[in-house]
Amino acid sequence: MAKPLELDDIWVDRIKQMLNGLEYGSVQIVVHDGKIAQIDKTERRRFDTPAQSQSQLQAVKSVKQTSKA
Repeated sequence: MAKPLELDDIWVDRIKQMLNGLEYGSVQIVVHDGKIAQIDKTERRRFDTPAQSQSQLQAVKSVKQTSKA
């Protein structure tokens, strides 16, 4: 039978620190023998491209497609 997880205020604070400010991503908690052994954080960042740069990129794509034909 599985042992109950031992979770004290120190681990709760560590988990909160990992989650603080996380917009996109995940926090994985690894448990061994009923005790937290490891906390992994994977963070994703999304960057908005300015509208002008986006239109320039589309223009370059259309020029490349036209020159292939």
